[in-house]
Amino acid sequence: MGKFEVYKDKAGEFRFRLKAGNGEIILSSEGYAAKSGVENGITSVRANAEDDARYERKESAVGFSFNLKAGNGQVIGTSQVYSSAQSRDGGIDSVKRNASEATVEEVG
Repeated sequence: MGKFEVYKDKAGEFRFRLKAGNGEIILSSEGYAAKSGVENGITSVRANAEDDARYERKESAVGFSFNLKAGNGQVIGTSQVYSSAQSRDGGIDSVKRNASEATVEEVG
């Protein structure tokens, strides 16, 4: 089962990362000034993760990635860079499978 890790970055902002059951990071958030922003972000990930239309699939010179977006078009989370479109799409499938049941844990 996946988990959301909530942490404070070096700049003092709150962030979350969604990890798959194998511990790999599959989605990372932007920085939020308040912890409530992270909580709202996690709620938004859960609400939007299963909707394939919410994923922006990207390709660049360095590889393949995706953003998960809310209904208003705002980016909720960003993936790592993958070496292939197939790997990127596997990352999307992993977010879809893990987000709804993922636990929330505060780290560091």
